[in-house]
Amino acid sequence: MNQQPMDPQQQAQARARVEGMKRQFEQKRAIADSLSQIKQKVGVYSGKGGVGKTTVAVNLAVTLAAEGANVGLLDVDIDCPNVVRVLNISELPTQGQDNKMVPPERFNVRVMSMGFFQENEEEAIIWRGPMVHNAINQFLQSTEWGELDYLIIDLPPGTSDAPLTIMQALDLDGFVVVTTPQQLAMIDAKRSINMIRKLHVNVLGVVENFSGAIFGSGGGEQLAADMDLNFLGRLEMRGDYLDTSKPTVLNSNTVLKEFQSIVEGMKAGLEAVEVEAD
Repeated sequence: MNQQPMDPQQQAQARARVEGMKRQFEQKRAIADSLSQIKQKVGVYSGKGGVGKTTVAVNLAVTLAAEGANVGLLDVDIDCPNVVRVLNISELPTQGQDNKMVPPERFNVRVMSMGFFQENEEEAIIWRGPMVHNAINQFLQSTEWGELDYLIIDLPPGTSDAPLTIMQALDLDGFVVVTTPQQLAMIDAKRSINMIRKLHVNVLGVVENFSGAIFGSGGGEQLAADMDLNFLGRLEMRGDYLDTSKPTVLNSNTVLKEFQSIVEGMKAGLEAVEVEAD
């Protein structure tokens, strides 16, 4: 049976689809090249904002660095990039080979954040989906990390286009999901976990933040049990976090021990993923 030849409009649409596929392939390859010297990539993720995701990401990275690991911290929270403020970084990225950006270092952690490119941190970033997608891909392609044992990635919260773009662009080794004890936070966390699972990426475990007398405790542990996940630990709501001169793990041995326990659980999860892959 003879096929009808395509009309000019169909031919143009077919060419556009092929060109789009080529661009996506080239972007994926450029991102893979940029991240090729990183051993483990871990996303820190939450179902909603305000649960302390960035605080957890920063203190995880600093704890790993204090243990002697080579660590990078990537802040791709498009709407609210707060890592620069939390770490009190004044240096900007420098230009390296092939015009790539070299991250500045703070507390022995190499840091790259969308916040470096905001003229005014109080201004809202109002971008639609395609702009977010293009910005994230360009950001990932243009950073020269060098050799790292761990890259901790502070993702945008929720299940919208921005976290989906990052999950699809990065070949992540696993996620640490942050929640607070309240029921609404747990419901949102379940949504985020289900999103991760649909993309066939491993969830290393759940962290409960803001635990204590004010908001209660046990919600994170219940969430982990409901979703058949490891419970990595709870972070008590402490006055130690009021000192913002440094990440809290550098100011409080009590908080440091909490994060060291979480790091141990995270590493165990990564090792289990490697064994399963073999």
